[in-house]
Amino acid sequence: MTTPELPYTDPSQLAQAICSEGYALLRPADLARLAGCTLDELQSLAPSWDRLELDNYLKDGGRYRRRRHSCFIHESDEGGDALVQVPHRPHWQPVEYNALHGGMQRLFAPVEPQTAANPAWARLLRALGDVCSHVRGRHTWYVEAHQFRIDTADGIGRPTPEGAHRDGVDFVAVILVGRHDIKGGETRVFEAGGPAGKRFTMEEPWTLLLLDDAAVIHESTPIQPLGEHGYRDTLVLTWRAGAFQGADVAWTLPP
Repeated sequence: MTTPELPYTDPSQLAQAICSEGYALLRPADLARLAGCTLDELQSLAPSWDRLELDNYLKDGGRYRRRRHSCFIHESDEGGDALVQVPHRPHWQPVEYNALHGGMQRLFAPVEPQTAANPAWARLLRALGDVCSHVRGRHTWYVEAHQFRIDTADGIGRPTPEGAHRDGVDFVAVILVGRHDIKGGETRVFEAGGPAGKRFTMEEPWTLLLLDDAAVIHESTPIQPLGEHGYRDTLVLTWRAGAFQGADVAWTLPP
């Protein structure tokens, strides 16, 4: 069976595509060039996905998702380009954007220090933040980074158990880090206010999907095993102007 051609974006049209279509899809080589590093340097981040910790907050009772999460502030102007990791904090979304897990303070294990200190990590976050500024104007961006592994140890893994959704931020990047012995995991992007949409399956590591969160909704279909240990690894990054979601919500450490 022939795999359909993915709707890749010409890198020179990246900002324009996000403004007109609500999303852009970059080939791995184009993402590496955008970040100012090689694919091998990006791939040096991948081993950390083998050390993610179980997500214990899944309301469907599943044990198919492992993750880490950390937050950063990115300030870019004529005076400099600062990316600073902030003290560890929970991930929070309102129920309007996540009907399944919204309203919960979810404190996940942080991104490992050696991962956040890898030069490719900072280059990637800075480069994509600059794209967001090119589209929306320069802001202080509040960035959340989520490392995900969805596995098929129990049969089916669900990358987006909440279904098609928006995230309540300005921009969302979904980067495929790897797929192993699975089928499924189709990405679906639809207009937030209309019927138009695209469906495609990201298969090459370091393929980038960058979304205008106000313009589109997105989801990924469940994955099924083709071997004994199937999984799908992604890096999801979000940018929000003004503050982190839930910055005004008091939180305490879980018991």
